[in-house]
Amino acid sequence: MKKNDITIRLETSEDHRDVEALVRDAFWNVYRPGCSEHYVLHVLRDDPAFVKELDVVMEQDGRLIGQNVFMKTVIEADDGRTIPVLTMGPICVLPELQRKGYGKTLLDDSLEKAAALGYGAVLFEGNIAFYGNSGFDCAGAFGIRYHDLPDDADASFFLCRELIPGYLDGVTGVYQTPPAYYVEDNDVEAFDRGFPPREKQKLPGQIF
Repeated sequence: MKKNDITIRLETSEDHRDVEALVRDAFWNVYRPGCSEHYVLHVLRDDPAFVKELDVVMEQDGRLIGQNVFMKTVIEADDGRTIPVLTMGPICVLPELQRKGYGKTLLDDSLEKAAALGYGAVLFEGNIAFYGNSGFDCAGAFGIRYHDLPDDADASFFLCRELIPGYLDGVTGVYQTPPAYYVEDNDVEAFDRGFPPREKQKLPGQIF
């Protein structure tokens, strides 16, 4: 990867459709037959919790190759406090550029921007094998539990990184996923019909 031909900038309204197509390409048949992430992004942009200052795209020689977004949410602490935090995603790069360092560059730049804006921590669902390289740990190590998950369930997918060192010191509690991430399958299907047809496949490793 040549870093001198990479630009990371804020998304504009003119980018929306192209970015949704990018997200669709990146997630198609990954976690389920087809995908919903492009519609999720479409919905998130209009949610009050959406952080416009952290809605970024990555370009290479003028071509959109990646994106990331953040949402405000909270930890409902066991002592009654409500702790403001961020969650993240969808985040992706084009399939042909994955595992080449572009994703980590985009992630690290996004986290640096979030820290500069004063946000204290980011919690989300992801693969520790990748995100651990950018300072994430399992959220259980911070005493944070995933909502609606039984105490004996595998929570290794639930990750956390402090952006302000010590921000979660003394905090235990339950993380709340922003409601806007939950979309209806019928709405996804209707939205997807506005894109070129693609074959949905049931593949090994899908979780839905």
